[in-house]
Amino acid sequence: MLTLPSPMLAPEKARKPFTDSDWIYEIKHDGYRCIAGIGDAIASSAGSTGRVRLTTRTGGDCSGWFPEVASALAELPGGLHVLDGEVCVLRADGTSDFNMLQERARRRRHFSGAPAVTYCVFDLVTHHGQSIAHLPLTERKQLLQQLLATVPKRAVLFVGELPADAALFQAMVGAGLQIEGVMAKHRRSTYQPGVRSTDWAKIKRAGWQEGRRWRSR
Repeated sequence: MLTLPSPMLAPEKARKPFTDSDWIYEIKHDGYRCIAGIGDAIASSAGSTGRVRLTTRTGGDCSGWFPEVASALAELPGGLHVLDGEVCVLRADGTSDFNMLQERARRRRHFSGAPAVTYCVFDLVTHHGQSIAHLPLTERKQLLQQLLATVPKRAVLFVGELPADAALFQAMVGAGLQIEGVMAKHRRSTYQPGVRSTDWAKIKRAGWQEGRRWRSR
């Protein structure tokens, strides 16, 4: 069975919002981190859907948990492709609802009345069988956007970049968006599987507490 890589991680300690043209921001979708492998090289395994395998942050097979994501990714041409992202339940405004996702993931399958999930993809590690982990982040994201252009947006969403701008972050928070925060990433960062790299950083909004709860301020 083909082993998919462990995800790259940011340091645990969050940073304060900052402005730097050498960095980008991404909306931090709150869901289940998931590595996706797509292509004929994907060996079938329990729960996998054809040429797609989804794995959790710890490497467990979760393909059967989110069949609509696996079905959408199966439409991607060529392979092998390895993607990194978060499986989320999205609200109408595009923000994520972790509590609704948790109910879905707890059962580890689709069920009647289950909330729809979306795979929010922010990185591409392998493209048409070639590792591109050594390429700068912005180049990987360009290739990822092109690759996902024909995939149904309801099941798979490309996570674009925003300027790394402290004022923009405060504006999003001030607008009342229910987001945990953003991920800050260096434009030239390579993808380092399983590594907590200082090229990535978490920036969390005030009022956020672990456990997906909000405290009034």
